[in-house]
Order: sequence, then structure tokens, then C-alpha cells
Amino acid sequence: LQNPLEILQPSQNRPMLALICCLWKSLLWKPRGVYMAQQGFPVVAQVAAKLIAEGKVIGWFQGRSEIGPRALGNRSILADPRNPLMRDHVNQNVKHREWYRPAAPAVLEKDASLYFHIDRPLPFMLFAVQAREERIGEIPSAVHIDGSARVQTVNEHQNPRFYQLISEFKLCTGIPMLINTSFNDQGEPIVESPVDALTAFKRMDLDALVLGDYLVLKK
Repeated sequence: LQNPLEILQPSQNRPMLALICCLWKSLLWKPRGVYMAQQGFPVVAQVAAKLIAEGKVIGWFQGRSEIGPRALGNRSILADPRNPLMRDHVNQNVKHREWYRPAAPAVLEKDASLYFHIDRPLPFMLFAVQAREERIGEIPSAVHIDGSARVQTVNEHQNPRFYQLISEFKLCTGIPMLINTSFNDQGEPIVESPVDALTAFKRMDLDALVLGDYLVLKK
């Protein structure tokens, strides 16, 4: 394009308005009330896994957003499936939604059959399967009242960073999964940009945010 403004949608007779908004969000906006530390992703993944194992709820923002009906590890809120109160906490205090809403288990593909009656990868969180009855007590917040779960399997090729986080959590706890729900509050769309993620993090009852290679905490 000879004129870069041709790709921007004009607003009535003010074609510069869209460009100004882009610049404001990507260049001029400065987060306040948070502490950001860049330590490299392997270290950030280890710290995030330990925070989740300690009962913290984190926002997780990586790369491009997903397309489709589920958050699959790029725009997610993540928590510990071992805590029987965690699903209620996420529903009531973090996402401000109905108490009965499920939080899906994101489980390492290689370990999925140890916890669920599953014989194939389910990477898109579209099917409900039954949990193995003898394992439900280990992951109570990942299982519905009828013993079912809407499972997402994760492998290293599908989503390397999400796989690494879950693997670090397994090293901490012995459990190869996290509960995963979309990164948004009640009545809000899923966060799209880093600005959206930081704004939602400050507003919601989240304990930490992983934003690419950055660990973000509230001051």
C-alpha cells in the first residue's frame, strides 16, 4: 500500500482517529499499580507453577489469541485442580459468574488416560469425558458433580509454553493438569491485547499475570 492509512477504518471525517487510538494503546499507555519483571520464560513458568501450587489464581497471556469457543492456553485464567474450593472461588470471586459453571482441566496429553476415560487427544476442549473414579479425589475442582470433565489435552508441539507450565506444575505437585477458563470477567470479552490483559488483571481478583516473558504482580 502506498498510503498506510488505507488499512485503517476511518471514523466519519476523521481518518486519523483510528491511528491515534492504536498509538495510545500500544505506545503511550503505561500500566500503574503493578510490578513487572522480565526473567525469561523458563523462569517465569517455574514461578507461575509454584504460585498456582500455593493456591494463587493467575492470568495467562501468550502469543496470538485463539479462534473458536474455548480458551486453550493463550488467553486463560489458571488455577489448582487439587483444591476442592478453587472452582467456586474462580466462579464467584474472580469471574463473578454462576456457581455451577465448570472449569475445564488442561492435562498433559501423555497423562490424560491416567485421570480420564479417554483414548485419543482432545486438544480443543469440545468433548466431555468421564473421570476415573479413583482419581477424582486428586482433582476435585476439575470434575463436574456427575464425574465428567470437558478435557483439553496439551502436548509439546501444540502449545509449547502451556505444555511447559503444566509440566512445571506436575514437577511441583505430581498432578499433570491445571484448571483452565477464559481470561475475562462476567459480561466482558476475552482479553485480546496486552493492554486488555493488564486492565483486566488490575480489575479482577487475580494474584499474578504472566504476559509473554513478563511476570506481573500487583503493588
